[in-house]
Amino acid sequence: MDPNGVRIQMLTAGQDVEPPSVQDDATKKKPQQTDDAATPKAPPARPALSSASDLMKLLPTGTVLAFQALAPSFSNHGVCHAANRYLVLSLIGACAVSCVLLSFTDSLVGRDGKLYHGAATFWGFYPFNYTGTREQREAAFDDEDLSRFRVTALDFVHAFFSALVFLAVALADASIQGCLFPDAGPDVRELLVNLPLGAGFLSSMVFMIFPTTRKSIGYMDMAPHAQ
Repeated sequence: MDPNGVRIQMLTAGQDVEPPSVQDDATKKKPQQTDDAATPKAPPARPALSSASDLMKLLPTGTVLAFQALAPSFSNHGVCHAANRYLVLSLIGACAVSCVLLSFTDSLVGRDGKLYHGAATFWGFYPFNYTGTREQREAAFDDEDLSRFRVTALDFVHAFFSALVFLAVALADASIQGCLFPDAGPDVRELLVNLPLGAGFLSSMVFMIFPTTRKSIGYMDMAPHAQ
């Protein structure tokens, strides 16, 4: 028989296989437990605009959507050149003016059952989408009733705070901050992040104490006045 050959031991019938010893199981390395469960996890960071999401209802929906659609492209996602800064400033200025002008708009349903949008003036309501004659106008509107839609001092207050809320929300955007304030320190950035909270609280208090009855164009509450 070859002494270098490999021996294979065959089990005979009735012979049991020896189970692994307990010591072999003990020698196996147990998985190392970590202290992740013991260490408290920090809450996830919230984006800047999520803290100001409640302020969107105080702004015209179309203006907000236009800003959110154009701001990333105009600001080049925060990596701005001179042309991008001019575009961003123009966008913010146009949207702020839009918030002011839309605060002086209103809507109502005439006697003919049609919905009319228009501007509030110092003399009353001027409809935009009316193209009838003078006789048809007198039949559709009552001049005495239209006079109650004239501009008041409260309209200027709401227009100012609408623009203030929009500027606060716009400056809280990370791409706008990176474009307009590239060298801002941590103190300035903290101010810009928390600015919507302060502006929203102040504006909400003003709107709650001095509510408006305007059904302005582009706002969420679009139920028109009935004449």
